[in-house]
Amino acid sequence: MIHLEQLSYTYPDADRPALSAVTLDIAEGEFVLVAGASGAGKSTLLRCLNGLVPHFSGGALGGRINVAGYDPVAAGPHILSRVVGFVFQDPEAQFVLDQVEDEIAFALENAAVPPAEMRLRVEEVLHLLDLTALRDRSPEALSGGEKQRVAIAAALALRPRILMLDEPTSQLDPQSAEEVLHALVRLNQDLGLTVILVEQRLERVLPYIDRLIYLPTDAPVISGPPREVLRQIPLTPPLITLGKALGWEPLPLTIKEGRAFARQAALSAEVRVCPPDPGEEALRVDTLSFAYNGAAALNEVSLSVGDGELVALMGRNGSGKTTLLKCIVGLLRPGQGDVRLSGQSLKGQTTAEICRKVGYLPQTPDDLLFADTVADELSVTLRNHGLLGRPPIGVSDLLTRLGLEGQRTRYPRDLSVGQRQRVALGAITVTRPRLLLLDEPTRGLDYQAKRDLVRLLREWQAEGTAILLVTHDVELVAEAAERVVLLSGGQIVADATPQVLASSPLFAPQIARLFPSHRWLTVDDALSALCPEAPAPHET
Repeated sequence: MIHLEQLSYTYPDADRPALSAVTLDIAEGEFVLVAGASGAGKSTLLRCLNGLVPHFSGGALGGRINVAGYDPVAAGPHILSRVVGFVFQDPEAQFVLDQVEDEIAFALENAAVPPAEMRLRVEEVLHLLDLTALRDRSPEALSGGEKQRVAIAAALALRPRILMLDEPTSQLDPQSAEEVLHALVRLNQDLGLTVILVEQRLERVLPYIDRLIYLPTDAPVISGPPREVLRQIPLTPPLITLGKALGWEPLPLTIKEGRAFARQAALSAEVRVCPPDPGEEALRVDTLSFAYNGAAALNEVSLSVGDGELVALMGRNGSGKTTLLKCIVGLLRPGQGDVRLSGQSLKGQTTAEICRKVGYLPQTPDDLLFADTVADELSVTLRNHGLLGRPPIGVSDLLTRLGLEGQRTRYPRDLSVGQRQRVALGAITVTRPRLLLLDEPTRGLDYQAKRDLVRLLREWQAEGTAILLVTHDVELVAEAAERVVLLSGGQIVADATPQVLASSPLFAPQIARLFPSHRWLTVDDALSALCPEAPAPHET
């Protein structure tokens, strides 16, 4: 179905290739996962397969590409779109119309499909992806998982032979992510559709795939059955990391497979949980409520975050997490309640005034990127705060800590999603605010980049920074959080240590699922109990 031979590609004005000498074959009907470090070229590879590279992006492309008998360079995206369906990282970015049914029909209208045929195809994909009840709804009113399914339906309406998805679960809670993945498995198995997806959270996808393609940054591509590739690569989910550390063979890909090994392990030790005492109260939210056009999004929410404390805010898509952050920074005005920073009410203050004391990272990092270079993004923030001549932290130092020193002269929007996320994080932290509000900060980050982020957050915590972090990444919460606040329907239903996740069928980390009778959340927890003398796997 797909053949790549010595494919290389360099973006305009880039000093190194995004892809170098990639040779691959993908068979018809395969379910393929493309993995690799942030910036390794995963999204670029997908765009080479549908002609967006180089037709949309420009640059220099070498080697040969054959996709279902077409050369994407010669045919172009307008031809390849009939063969290759493509779902972007942010499904909302590809929505055009204000009704689900019209959105699905839009591509068919552009392709001049006759009306009778168009109606048939729209009905097919609505039924196939269980969207019939949503056909008259606006995409803006849907949940994250529903939006992903609408984007997939719009791509499938043209009846492509290949479906490509770029991080389809990155903004979804665990249940919504599972719903999307099950829909993809059904399309792959029932229709024989070739599915290729890029995903950083491998633990979500490994049980379903036929092939794993790993793109190293400075080595040949590794491609093959998942177990074979996972043995060779450093970026692995907790279950695989633990299995490799303990020598489990064959490597388990699912929790069910892993429990056969876990039952044989010595399970006498428990990890003691001693949450640190938070410092002085940095943030206090008192009985805060907010409604969108009369529909309650937050209902008398109260919480606090202490100096040096990291609190994870979790919940299903639509539970009110992002709304709460926006109310704190003044982007939304609550109907009732109060927000206090270091004991001082923020009522009446503008967002600009609040953001001099609070660093806010939105879900979409592009909202913060408008300078010509990475270094300029940080300098602009310093200039706006009157700190350019006396920065609390040097620009070069912060870029190094974020792993971006080599990108300082790059145009930010040319970077990968994970790199743009880190640039935006640098732009809000270069002033060293006392409180950080982070909305899905690990979107697009690989496992090593997430570990680096946790290390950086720990450094800031040690210096007294309070952090309120919204995420669906349960593994990140297990590693980083002192407290977990669970929102549901705009109300707080739990406020406890991260061990509260272990009893949740929806939010439990992999290690907690593997050892359900223990209080272990991370690989280090399990190894410290099972093999007290063993070093942490990411330190070996």
